[in-house]
Amino acid sequence: MNSPEAADLKIRLVAITTSLVVGAALMALKFYAYWLTDSAAILSDALESIINVVASAFAVGSIIFAARRPDASHPYGHGKIEYFSAGFEGALIILAAMGIFKQAWPQVLHPHALPHLGGGLLLVLAACLVNLFLGVGLILAGKRTQSLTLIADGKHVLTDVYTSGGVLLGLGAVLFTGWYWLDGAVACLVAVNILVTGARLVRQSFAGLMDTSDPELLAQLSAILAEHRKGVWIDIHRLRARRAGNRLLLDFHLILPRDFTLAESHREVKELEKIFAAHFGDRADVLIHVDPCAEPECPVCGHDPCRLRQEDTRQQRLWQQEVLTSERQEHQAPPERSDKKEGE
Repeated sequence: MNSPEAADLKIRLVAITTSLVVGAALMALKFYAYWLTDSAAILSDALESIINVVASAFAVGSIIFAARRPDASHPYGHGKIEYFSAGFEGALIILAAMGIFKQAWPQVLHPHALPHLGGGLLLVLAACLVNLFLGVGLILAGKRTQSLTLIADGKHVLTDVYTSGGVLLGLGAVLFTGWYWLDGAVACLVAVNILVTGARLVRQSFAGLMDTSDPELLAQLSAILAEHRKGVWIDIHRLRARRAGNRLLLDFHLILPRDFTLAESHREVKELEKIFAAHFGDRADVLIHVDPCAEPECPVCGHDPCRLRQEDTRQQRLWQQEVLTSERQEHQAPPERSDKKEGE
């Protein structure tokens, strides 16, 4: 239970539980502010808080389920439930935006006075400040523990901060001008803002569930391979990677000298696995397919001396993302930098 993974799980659970409890308290505070003021803008803020609480409750279960180890029914782990959680939260945000539009539009067309507006604004300001600290804390905890659920929940809480900030500015203008139609207009602007945020979360969730390519992750993996490159690692191709919650699943083909024994090939594979373990801990599942070298690869092979060599080394591919993710190219000279001039 003292492993880094257990420590990360504890951080996630503390963070999301705090989000749930604080969110429920702030929701009650905002509805009290709405009861005082009868403001459509404050009501829109309170409605979004309901979504915060429901989404946080869903996220608690998501984090607990995602932490389960791979088993016979889920050999790749349970981490993808975090994408469902993020998508669910995004869908709830979109639903909240539609409800806000419905409540706010009548106030634009038929505005009415707002009693106790000053007191209501103070309550909203207090809730806004608490949410600011909570949202930033959730995002930091999510990045530290590689939890999409915490990051999504933190972004949602920060959306609530932007919502409250807009409400404060708009109702401040109402307080000084007496233009009560601004109350409904501010609520509509709030709805547009959270609608965009919800759409982004749904898109991010869809990308994770569909295993959309992650260029930043592939570039990081390519840099790790290039940094530790050995002469016997002739080339790498078909590098692929995807995330499942906080777990990383990656695979690629490694070309080794064809006279290597099974034990020698296994040794090189284990060395690569240790390199990735040093960077990602036990979160990375690595699958390496070993290919034997072919004669057309002699010009790009850095393994020397080699009793099977038919040609001298002319060029070696730079192990950049576009090279490592491509298919094996046995009959093409690579376009990258030359280490030796042709004809030497």
